[in-house]
Amino acid sequence: MKQYLLSALVLLCLLTHRPLAQTRNDTAMDRFIDSLMRRMTLDEKIGQLNLPVSGDIVTGQASSSDIAGKVRQGKVGGLFNIRGLDKIRAIQEVAVKESRLGIPLLFGMDVIHGYNTIFPIPLGLTASWDMALVEQSARIAATEATAEGICWNFSPMADISRDPRWGRVSEGCGEDPLLGSEVTRALVRGYQGKDLSRNNTMMATVKHFALYGASEAGLDYNTTDMSRIRMFNEYMPPYKAAVEEGVGSVMSSFNEVDGIPATGNRWLLTDVLRKMWGFKGMTVSDYTSINEMTNHGMGDLKTVSALALNAGLDMDMVGEGFLNTLKASLKDGSVKAARIDEACRRILVAKYRLGLFSDPFRYCDPVRSRNEVFSQAHRDISRRIAAESFVLLRNRGGILPLRKGGTIALVGPLADNAENMPGTWSVAADHGRSVTVLAGLKSALGQQGRVITARGSNLDYDSLFEQRAGMFGKSLRHDPRPSSELIREAVETAMKADVVVAAVGESAEMSGESSSRSDISIPKAQQDLLKALLATGKPVVMVLFTGRPLAMKWEDENVPAILNVWFPGTEAGHALADVLFGDVNPSGKLPSTFPQNLGQVPLYYNQKMSGRPPAENNWFQKFAKNYLDVTNDPLYPFGYGLSYTSFAYGEPVVSTISPKGNQQLTLTVDVSNTGARAGKEVVQLYIRDRVGRVTRPVKELKAFRKISLEAGERKSVRFDITPEDLKFYDNELKYDWEPGEFDIMVGGNSRDVKKVTVNWSK
Repeated sequence: MKQYLLSALVLLCLLTHRPLAQTRNDTAMDRFIDSLMRRMTLDEKIGQLNLPVSGDIVTGQASSSDIAGKVRQGKVGGLFNIRGLDKIRAIQEVAVKESRLGIPLLFGMDVIHGYNTIFPIPLGLTASWDMALVEQSARIAATEATAEGICWNFSPMADISRDPRWGRVSEGCGEDPLLGSEVTRALVRGYQGKDLSRNNTMMATVKHFALYGASEAGLDYNTTDMSRIRMFNEYMPPYKAAVEEGVGSVMSSFNEVDGIPATGNRWLLTDVLRKMWGFKGMTVSDYTSINEMTNHGMGDLKTVSALALNAGLDMDMVGEGFLNTLKASLKDGSVKAARIDEACRRILVAKYRLGLFSDPFRYCDPVRSRNEVFSQAHRDISRRIAAESFVLLRNRGGILPLRKGGTIALVGPLADNAENMPGTWSVAADHGRSVTVLAGLKSALGQQGRVITARGSNLDYDSLFEQRAGMFGKSLRHDPRPSSELIREAVETAMKADVVVAAVGESAEMSGESSSRSDISIPKAQQDLLKALLATGKPVVMVLFTGRPLAMKWEDENVPAILNVWFPGTEAGHALADVLFGDVNPSGKLPSTFPQNLGQVPLYYNQKMSGRPPAENNWFQKFAKNYLDVTNDPLYPFGYGLSYTSFAYGEPVVSTISPKGNQQLTLTVDVSNTGARAGKEVVQLYIRDRVGRVTRPVKELKAFRKISLEAGERKSVRFDITPEDLKFYDNELKYDWEPGEFDIMVGGNSRDVKKVTVNWSK
């Protein structure tokens, strides 16, 4: 039995305590890997570049499956989405005891917003605008996943998107580069921790590099095309932030950039990522994205595999193009041995940094698995974070918060469905253990009141659409009764209640990967239900489940109270009850603009100025930038969100209106809680560069603070601004600032701001 490379070389394995992707001079590691690579055959080096999917392996097959055979031959560097401590330990045993060199495997998984304890979808996490909570969610996800063998995570997704038709909006951080960068940094810190050698931290992967969120027509896997000035100012910052935070790996995207698929794009993977940004970690393809370059028209599998390797890609996820073609490409000179060695080395370095050479089973801990996975403490934190992510969109007449008493009619297809509460990309969750809206309300009310229920409607009138939107065990269980009967029952139930709570919107898999929608409104079956409920005259609260911004102008105009809860995760029902009954005051703010209708898409707050802007007080003017049928305004602007209390902003005050050079400018603004209960407010600071050598946006988010205020309390919020906040990329990709006038705006969302103008000289 091999002793897991316990030789004189292994004794040199002194684990570093520095960030994974940071440049090092680690002599012990270099000597170890140099020696190991001298002993490796070409086949074994290429094998390290292979990342097959392994979800079909069960424990008893670990030593007899086709995957196990390849592991024995040294043809596998890691496994993707294998779940279960026993399975992972068994296949790692094969790697370290039965392969020639005993090189341990990496085990990767999509741990997107929690492992077994699920948190809000990433768009919901972003809506909290609380980076400490975002980081805490990732820290718990890493703690749980690493207890069951996972050491490599395919998160965070840093793709900026302004098109809500694209389903993966749910998996990202919204439309803004600064907010997206801060969330990405927080997630990387949470996953990787301060010491990657600890057995409860895991390597993070920023994805999808690059520009995946700008797919044309909102179609997943579609073409992306934009100028480089837009790339670097609006779409690249979150990826760069992850690199600066020390992210261990980078995943390429499916789309093309400048006519070359990202997976084979040397400008992206080498010139930008490594030469410009100094990334030192490993790169990995997305699922079969090497093979798919053939469909893009880039050549056969051998050609595109060589293209990807030469571009700077290190590991091939699932497609096995590297495994089956690189020897031939080396023979004909289309790839070089040095490049294979470089890719192999980066993967071995990642394994070394994770401590796998010193203990291949460090992430397989049954004690931790029993005690730390889906613990009550983790669920309590999930509940708290979920409540912080909810965005109150409407509250006419102060319907919310509800009183704990009387009779509540809970209706809608999402009222009592545990499977859909976690949302998309919750692959390791036990969906049946999630808390439903019904269970949460009943638990909160206890003996003080009662909840009566009715289905009201199915997800949609189209049963085939329902099937497509209910994949991966997340069905809403279609009710075969006629829609008229479902609505009649809901109306009768509503008439017996004091207030109606309608749990409606999208199902979990109506957003996410391969879930693009050409119509981003609430399905008609549910709209018809809402109309019938409103016709009863009872107060109606709409609890909106969604993974994207929706076009819901009718709902905004007619439903008095709307609470957007995204997909809250494991503790959905409890978190909802906390907010609906006022135990938690909602404080979420939108990370993406909600349009009035689909025709406005793409719609985002930091747009460029037009040479023919519409008149300020006249929404339509011929030969101006406007529609014939609708204003240019969003339904809900970026950064928007109401509270059960109210906040007032004083006039912003700056330390000087004529700052010079690298002088720091201080802006302060008084924010007062003018309501009757404590609450939290996200104070947002925006800047507009009034004149530039290239056109500049109407405003850009530059900083934000989330503050807590007691009823009647006032706080002075301070922002420190330097020329670093004024920098941008010009059309020659020079990153600098220029003197001139700047509008500095502060407020509770991107629309409702107060402004001061300064003249900044060099």
